[in-house]
Amino acid sequence: MRDGNRAPTLKEIAERAGVHVSTASRVLRQPEPADGWSASASRVRRVAAELGYQPNLWAASLRTRKTTTLGVVMTRLTDGVVATTYQGIEKAATRAGYSVLLSSPPDDLDAQRGAIELLIGRQVDGLLLSGLHNPGRPFIDSLSVGHVPLLTVTRHAEAGLPFVGGDDRNGGRLAARHLLDRGYTDLAVIAGPAHATTASDRVAGFRAALAAAAVTIPARRIVHSSFEVEGGIEAGRALLASAERPRAIFTVSDSIAIGVMGVARDLGLRIPDDVALVGYNDIPVVAQLPVPLTTIRSPAHEIGATAARRLLDLVDGREPETIRLPVELIARATT
Repeated sequence: MRDGNRAPTLKEIAERAGVHVSTASRVLRQPEPADGWSASASRVRRVAAELGYQPNLWAASLRTRKTTTLGVVMTRLTDGVVATTYQGIEKAATRAGYSVLLSSPPDDLDAQRGAIELLIGRQVDGLLLSGLHNPGRPFIDSLSVGHVPLLTVTRHAEAGLPFVGGDDRNGGRLAARHLLDRGYTDLAVIAGPAHATTASDRVAGFRAALAAAAVTIPARRIVHSSFEVEGGIEAGRALLASAERPRAIFTVSDSIAIGVMGVARDLGLRIPDDVALVGYNDIPVVAQLPVPLTTIRSPAHEIGATAARRLLDLVDGREPETIRLPVELIARATT
C-alpha cells in the first residue's frame, strides 16, 4: 500500500500500468501525439491521474538542461492582431509541452532590452521577439543572450536572423492592384510607423505595384502614423481636409482605416463615392462596419503558431527557417 501523504513515484505508476518505468516516464513528459495515445499510454496517464502524480519540472530541467519554457516579447499586446498572434504562439507551445513566459513592454528598444534580459535570467529555452525596430540587426547584435535560440515574429531584421510573418510586401501589391483594377490612380498611403517592417514592407509592395503600372505617388501622399485609430484620424485629416484630396487611400492597418472612416464622416464625405479605402489585417469588426472594409487578410493566429514551432526546431538544434505566410485580398464595399 502506498502512503497517501507521499507523492507517487514513476516506478509505482509503471508497475500499476504494467509497463516499464522508462515507458511511463516518456508518456508523462511528452505532449499527446497527433494520432492520439496508444492503449498502454492511456493506461499510464489514467493511473497517474488516479494517484495524483505531478511531474517534477525542476528535477527534469536539471537532467535535460532545459526548462521547457519559451520567452516571448510582444509589444502592443492590447492590439487585437498582436493578441491573436500570441494566442497562436501559446497554443502551439502548450501542444508541444512547453509553457510561455510573456513580457509586453512599450514599443521602444530600451524597454524591450529590459524584457529580454529578464527572460534570459529565467533560463528560457528560446526567445520570440515581435517588436524589432528597423534596422533590427544592430539591436540584436547588442543583446547578451548567449546560446539561447532567437526568432523574430511579424517584424524582422534586415538579414541573418530567422523570421516568421505574413507576406506583407505581397499584401501591399494586392492592395495596389485592386485599386488600379478599379480605375483608381489618384492615391495616398497612411504608412504606419517608420520603424516597423510590417508597415514598411506593405508600403514597399504597394509602391512596387504602382511603379509596374507606371503610376506614381507623390511623397506628400505617404503619411506616417501610429498603427492605432488615433493615427488614422490624424493622418486622415491631413489627407482628406486638403484641397488635393486623394480618390483612394491604402492604410497599413485596419485600425488606421477605421480612423480615416471617422474623418470622412465628419467631413461629409461618402465611402467609396468620394474616397475609396483599403485596410490591412481583416480584424473581425471591419466586416460589420456600416460600410464593410476592403482589406488584406493576414493569418495572425497561424503566424504565431508557426513561429512557436520554428523556434522549437531551433531549440532542438535544427536549421533556422524564415517563413512568410500567404495573405489575401478581401474585397468589400469601401472600394
